[in-house]
Amino acid sequence: MFSVLSRISLLLAVLLTVPVLRAQREKLPPDDLEIVEKKWPDAKKTNTGIRYIVQREGQGEFAQSGDMVSVVYQGTLLDGRIFDRIADPSRPFVFRLGRDVVIQGWDDILQRMRKGERRLVIIPPELGYGTRGSPPRIPRDATLVFVMELVEIKRE
Repeated sequence: MFSVLSRISLLLAVLLTVPVLRAQREKLPPDDLEIVEKKWPDAKKTNTGIRYIVQREGQGEFAQSGDMVSVVYQGTLLDGRIFDRIADPSRPFVFRLGRDVVIQGWDDILQRMRKGERRLVIIPPELGYGTRGSPPRIPRDATLVFVMELVEIKRE
């Protein structure tokens, strides 16, 4: 028979060897989450809270921090209002990935994409413009929706 102390020791040993599972905090505001789940029920979720749908697979290696990337995109609010767009692949938006040139959500999701890949991406406010927004086009605490294509990756 096990004593109480032996049972506690055994339970502690088991708990210390089992990986700790932490619940990920939902980053979308409740009202936005309801809209996103209704409008894009098949969206996958990253560990950072970004949701996405791959519309066209890319090829080659994933983009990495430090790469020069070229992107075409359209950014909208959840209600569909367009706040920014660069659509011409011959004149894409070019920047160095992972250097805080763009919102955190872009730096994150682009490192999960390959050249030629096109995704619908839903970025929670804290990975976008947060509580400050980007007036007048982007209000405070706005969930952002992008259709983005990674046109080119250049390593230097």
